[in-house]
Amino acid sequence: MIVGVPKEIKDNENRVAIVPSGVMALCDRGHTVLVEKGAGMGSGIPDEDYARAGARMIENVADLWAQADMIMKIKEPLPPEYTLMRHGQVMFTYFHLASDETLTRAVLDSGIVAIAYETVQLPDGSLPLLSPMSEVAGAMAAIVGANYLAGPHGGRGVLMGGIPGVEPAHVVVIGGGTVGTNAALMAAGLGAQVTVFEVSINRMRYLSHILPKNVKILYSNRHSIEAALADADLVIGAVLIPGAKAPKLVTRDMIKLMKKGAVIVDVAVDQGGCIETIHPTTHANPTYFVDGVLHYAVANMPGAFPRTSTFALTNVTLPYAIKIADLGAEEAMRRDPALRLGLNAYKGKLTCKGVADAFGIEYHCPEEVLG
Repeated sequence: MIVGVPKEIKDNENRVAIVPSGVMALCDRGHTVLVEKGAGMGSGIPDEDYARAGARMIENVADLWAQADMIMKIKEPLPPEYTLMRHGQVMFTYFHLASDETLTRAVLDSGIVAIAYETVQLPDGSLPLLSPMSEVAGAMAAIVGANYLAGPHGGRGVLMGGIPGVEPAHVVVIGGGTVGTNAALMAAGLGAQVTVFEVSINRMRYLSHILPKNVKILYSNRHSIEAALADADLVIGAVLIPGAKAPKLVTRDMIKLMKKGAVIVDVAVDQGGCIETIHPTTHANPTYFVDGVLHYAVANMPGAFPRTSTFALTNVTLPYAIKIADLGAEEAMRRDPALRLGLNAYKGKLTCKGVADAFGIEYHCPEEVLG
């Protein structure tokens, strides 16, 4: 199989979908790997390292897309890439289709085989290709929130850990999954008083055992969230429903309960966000204010730490990429139920129920389209 790895074009997205060891592993199995020149520079990987590993370095990205049987990316295709996608071509990347109907229809119109990192799901419900980036984004959310609480950024001027005689910041984390857990750990480590909202009783029990004593875990409902928001300095949205839009758990009216200069970091923004007032921003222009509350909504947060993120992500994506390359996408998905759940679109047919429900598009189950 010919595997193509283009350079990411999303704002300040410096991650790359493969590292030299991955190139070597694919080439050793008889596959061809095309890497766009400069694709790894943002992650500190020079072209020479890819070439030594066996990659063919491509100057013209259109040539790379035209030759590749499978495109490996980090982020969803952007409008300049829509015309490069072709019928039957496999694309293995983060898609987050439920937050973008235009992208969804472009994927369907192109006829590509879209396998989304974020919906590959193991029998225990875990998301192996999402977890590493969720860990990075969760830890980042607390660090970013601490930074924007500073007065020069328009924040309340509250130090996360306080000092003796002065209260620390009050941090509310909505969602106790991988993002929420890492956000709570980082915020607690900085000395904040943290409240985590979660709906799963079993998860709440688990969190109570692993999180420090300056974190309390509460059952998530509107009444409790409203009460917590009024006292919050920093709110971190960390809600995920795999493949579907995130529910709006914080409304515009609830935002009005918050203090002026409080900060919201919605990590769920790439799935539409769990805050009603949220919309995606970029690393170049990351924040805006609504009702005096600072909102941070960068949809590719881990891109700010590209080297760590690239190596963490490619550690888990490479085995699946090898399986697709060795067997072909269809056979790989027939054999591997976890990978089959990653199929979001197949040659013009939508195969992710959450996305179909979000946009009223006809749904086809993966087993049906794969025969």
